[in-house]
Formats: sequence, C-alpha cells, structure tokens
Amino acid sequence: MYRHIKNYRLKYTDVDAFDRLKLSSLLSCLEESACLSADELGFGYDNLAPVNLGFILVNIYIKFERAINFGETLTVHTWPLRPKYLVFLRDSELYVGDEKVGCVTARWCMIDTTTFSVTPASAYFKDGDFDNYNTERSVDFSGWKIPSVTQGEECYCKKVTYSDYDHYQHVNNTKYADFLMDVFSVDELKNRAIDSVQITYVKQCKEGEVLRFYKQECGGGYLVEGRVDGETRVQMRILFNAV
Repeated sequence: MYRHIKNYRLKYTDVDAFDRLKLSSLLSCLEESACLSADELGFGYDNLAPVNLGFILVNIYIKFERAINFGETLTVHTWPLRPKYLVFLRDSELYVGDEKVGCVTARWCMIDTTTFSVTPASAYFKDGDFDNYNTERSVDFSGWKIPSVTQGEECYCKKVTYSDYDHYQHVNNTKYADFLMDVFSVDELKNRAIDSVQITYVKQCKEGEVLRFYKQECGGGYLVEGRVDGETRVQMRILFNAV
C-alpha cells in the first residue's frame, strides 16, 4: 500500500541543548513529508490553491520509542487515510535505519482559504479517489480531547510576529511547538526526553496578538495551554522519560 518515504539528516539547528531532536524540528519534517505526499496524490498546495482550498493541522499525537539525536538520519513514512466528512487522518512512522523510533497520527481539515471555514471532502474529492488509500494505522489512538489547565499560573508569553507566519497568514503549526516547550527551563529538560506529546490547535493566532502560556502537572506529565485575552488557542499534553 502507498507510503511516502523521505530521509532527513539531522543538522545542528534541528536539535536542542542536549542534541535531541526538537519538537518543532520534527513537526517541520512531518509537515514537509505531508505536503510532498499530498503533491504525489494530487491534492497538494499547487492543486488546491487555485480553487481557494487548503489544509490546516487540527490535532497531532506523537509517541516516541526513544529520543532522536543529532547526526542521525530520520526517515519519515507517511500516508493519508480515507477522510470522514470533515476530518482527514494522516498517519506516520519514524525510523532511524531499520529501528522504529516513533509513530504519529494527525487530524487535518480542508478549508476555504477566502473565508477560513472548514469544508467537507466532497468540495474537492470524489468517492473513488480514496479506493487505493492505505488503511493501516501507525498507532491506535483516539483520545483527542485535552483537559483544560485549571490550576496553572502564567509562566511565559509570546507576541506573534512576522517570523511566526506561514502562507495562510497565521502562525504555522511548527512554531507553536517552540512556544509550548518554552514553558520549561533548560534545567527542567536536561534529564528528560519526550515520551509522548499531543497538541490541539484550537484557533489561529494573528500578528500582534499576545499568547500567554499556563502549565499544570497532570497524570505524571504536564498540560500546557496558550491563551489570547483568556481565550484558548492551543493546548498540549506531554509526558517525559528520564534520560
């Protein structure tokens, strides 16, 4: 069955202070692979932009088998699954050589780029377009709802600026990963590697808005939430392993 496969040689700029792959760098690899896969299958940016359609990431869940390190070559396998009206699932597997080091599942939505409203699959696709899609799942995961932070105090803020934007004129999904991880200090992360992480993109953020971040310990990990004027815009649930 169909898989798009691409190698990424990890550079100095891809890793953190401890030579471990940054979450934002991994999301960049995943976004690149998703876009290249969509190009192959006929629903990439060049196909959708002329008809004022595009895709945005809504939720992502990543489970690591181990940390991915500087100098390694990360291989991303990715494939879309048959959409369910408004939700487009895309699964991925992460390898270093023959070793499987992680798995990913993500939910995307197709939007009308003139109104930024969500559109059904039928706005572009025909039923037969999905007949040869891979039905294999990378991970059995369905717990998409992230609890709200109810007891955390503000620990960080970020004003949205030019470098945070993508071609949809809002903060790119990869940028939020850096914002969210910045609620932790270097010392806090020194002896921790990510075991699993889940992000929900609730509402887009625009230039000039100030995101205020809150974190709360929960179930052996942390909940992190970014808000603009009290309105939730992005959420993260993260668990760590000791290293």
